[in-house]
This record gives sequence, structure tokens and C-alpha cells, in this order.
Amino acid sequence: MIRSLYTAVSGMITMENKQNTVTNNMANANTTGYKSQNLVTKSFNDVLLQNMDKVTNGVNQKQELGTISLGVAIDAVNTNFTQGTLKETGKVGDLAIEGKGFFAVKSGDQTFYTRDGQFRVNNQGNLANNSGDLLLGTNKATGALEPITVASGDFTVDKYNNVYVNGTATHKIAIADFADYATLGKTGDNYYTGENPTYAGDARVSQGFLETSNVNITNEMVDMMTVMRNFESAQKFVTMLDESLGKAANEVGKV
Repeated sequence: MIRSLYTAVSGMITMENKQNTVTNNMANANTTGYKSQNLVTKSFNDVLLQNMDKVTNGVNQKQELGTISLGVAIDAVNTNFTQGTLKETGKVGDLAIEGKGFFAVKSGDQTFYTRDGQFRVNNQGNLANNSGDLLLGTNKATGALEPITVASGDFTVDKYNNVYVNGTATHKIAIADFADYATLGKTGDNYYTGENPTYAGDARVSQGFLETSNVNITNEMVDMMTVMRNFESAQKFVTMLDESLGKAANEVGKV
């Protein structure tokens, strides 16, 4: 009975974390470039049950009774990197990636990667996002990866991701890609971290557009209701087991 209690509680803990994942997806349904997440579960390894009750010639013999599972556990939280819908805004600083890859932005000494393409010209004439972090691009003259300077804010982006300022191509927007997206770390603020990015992808940047979240709000609502039902069922089972244990401790054996 105690094992059953542990199994039910492990299910409740897993459902609670699943609910947090679904809630986070729903909260970010309108976040630019947000990628939905899904919690993956796994079962604990089965435990072999055995006893020593059988006695042969005065010696207790081991008997295998079979296996029992102790419930479920969290395996991983996977991110769905499928393309979101592009929404036209008409704003010069709004950029959207069509295809694989991420914008590379500089925050202090660190480089982060994001699909959020909301950029504006800061006081220094650089393209920066709402957090003040700088969009990186390849300098057309030197080949260096550096913040993109547009000075007056009058710039255009062509189909090859080249940034033109006053009719001259000064930079190419750096679109970072990775061999294995499972290695990317999510740090918050719609940012990812990753090692060994490549910048030779064929993704295209569309100016005057933003990529919407890829969250399917209908699916998330269904998942939310399913999680709530499963949690309630496990909760009722725990209550029932608790009552049974109480009876076993206080009533069984009374004369």
C-alpha cells in the first residue's frame, strides 16, 4: 500500500510540472518568436519483488514474486522549433527569419540566440532589441562579426540578408544555426545559448515582419484539461490510500 502511495504521488508531481509547462506556453502565445515546450515523462525502472518466506530443510529460500513500477518521472522538456507564422508590421526594424536559424545578439560579453526580431536603432546608431542587446552581423568590408550600425535608422534588408545604409551594403545579418537543437539551452527572455554556431545557412530575413509564436492554443487548452483530470484522479487515489492506512493503523486488530 505504501508503494501505491509513492506511485500516485510521483504522478501528481509529474502532472504539476506538466501543468507548469502548458501554462508557460499559454502565457507566451503572443510572444514574438516563442517556441513551445513539451514535458516528456518516463517510468521508473521496475523493481523486482522477492521474499524469503519459503523454508526448505530449515533454510529460508528466496522467492521471486515479480516486478512492480514505482510510477513516472520527468525525462526531459523538449522545445518545438517549428516555424511560426510571419505577421506583417511594416516597421523598418522588425525582422523575421524564414527557415532555420537564430538572430545573434550581444549582451555584455555574451552572445545569445533568439527568434525575436523586434529591433530598433539605439542612441549609438546600432540595431538593438527591447533589452538593449545588439544585433550582430558580418561586416562586408572586414568580415568581422560585430554590432550592425545604421546611424540614421534609414536602412533596408535584401533577400540575401544584406543591410543597406544609404544604398551601400555595410553588413550581412548573422543567422546562427546549430547541428543539434537539443543542445541549446533556454535562458529566459526568449534567449538560447549554444556552442559552435555556423553562419552559412540559407535562411532569409524578411524586413517589416515578425514571427509569431508557434503555440497552438487549442492543443494547450486540451492538454491543460487532461492534466487537471489526471491530477485529480491521482489526488483521489492518494486520499483513498490515506484513509485505508488510517483504518489499518487504528481499527485493524481491535478486540
